[in-house]
This record gives sequence, C-alpha cells and structure tokens, in this order.
Amino acid sequence: MPVLHALANPTRFLKIARPLTPILLWLGVALFAVGAWGGLMRTPPDYLQGETVRIMYIHVPTAWLGMGGWSGIAISSIVFLVWRHPLASVAARAIAVPGAVFAALCLVTGSIWGRPTWGTWWQWDGRLTSMLLLFFVYLAYIALARADHDRGGDGRIPAIFGIAGTVLLPIIRYSVTWWNTLHQGQSIGLTGSTIDSAILWPLFWTLAGASLFFAGVVLMRMRALVAAQRVEARLRRLAV
Repeated sequence: MPVLHALANPTRFLKIARPLTPILLWLGVALFAVGAWGGLMRTPPDYLQGETVRIMYIHVPTAWLGMGGWSGIAISSIVFLVWRHPLASVAARAIAVPGAVFAALCLVTGSIWGRPTWGTWWQWDGRLTSMLLLFFVYLAYIALARADHDRGGDGRIPAIFGIAGTVLLPIIRYSVTWWNTLHQGQSIGLTGSTIDSAILWPLFWTLAGASLFFAGVVLMRMRALVAAQRVEARLRRLAV
C-alpha cells in the first residue's frame, strides 16, 4: 500500500515510467526474438503435429496476456473503487487496448493452428468461444470507458464493468475440463509439463518477452493518458 500511495502522484509516476518504458519495450523485444529464434531454428518438430507446433511460441503468450490483461483491468478497477487511486482508472484504460489486441492475436493464431490440427479454421469450442467473448468484452470496456470520460463521468461504471468481466476468466481457464472440447487440456502446470523440454524451452523466452513488451506498452499508454489529462486540466483553467 505505501508503494501505491507513493505512485498516486502523477509527477512521481512519470519520473519512474519515462526511463522504464523503453527498457521494458526493448528488453521484451530482445527476449521474444531469442525465443522465436529458438522455436523456429533450434527445436525439433513435434512427433504428432510436426512443424505446426511452432505456432505455440506465439499463441500461448498471446492467450496468457489476453487473459492477464483483463486481470490487470480488474485489479486496477478494485484499487480505484476501494482506495480511489488517481492512476488506477488510467491504468485500466491503458491496459484495455493492448489486452484486446493480444486477445485478437490469440484467436487468429489459434485459428491458424486449428486448421491443420482439427481440419477447420473455427469451431464453437468452449475455449475458443469463451475467448471470443472476452475479446468482445474488451471492446465493450473500451467503448464504455471512452463514453464515461467524454461525458465527464467519475470512472465508477467502467470500474464495475471491469470487475464483472472477470467471470469469463475461470470459464476460459477451466473450459477444457468442464466440457468435452477439441482444445487440448492444460499442458503446463505447477507440478510439471506434458510438453517435451526440447520443444518447451523457447516458450519461456517468448512468454517473458511478450509480458515485458506488454508492460512497456501499458506504461507508454498511461503516460499518454496522464499527459492528455494535464492538457485538458490546463485548458479548463485557461477557459475559466
């Protein structure tokens, strides 16, 4: 909590975010490039899926961040509603667009992976359908947050929506367990993995790289939103 209160000052936040943003962005790109190189050049094809298994190195990080992005929106919304943190709603709005992009990339790469594996580009499978719903919920949140800001709202309605949308996360997570689906079950867990280590290792690099890049984009968008708020406040003072 002391850290949250310390970052409540936009000037202090910007002082930290300015140098941190390019570090996260470029480090994320570098780690992802290493993982992509390993996945494309250094790993063998899967004994069942062949070369198509390499889509995993992009698909899994996008799925992870598509869900993780909404978790960030929910946490920021709770912080905003409970402690009225001035940057919490800014963080939620900053996360929404990259979260929606990664959710869309998850759907696209999953469709490409599904074509040779399942014989179809799309199936109304529990995992695919719930992820598609999350993408639409992202779009609804973006529209709602923008409308609330334009009408001068206090941000509570988007925050409540951000918390309510978390109902989709356990559905996505456990859909392969609750229903008989085409999508494979959990391959990586706390106790181990069903994926051979010769194929698995680049995934950790792409996961780390995509996560750092995502964080850098969020910080960049937060800085832009804070700057826009300052400009609006200054214009209102000049108008008065």
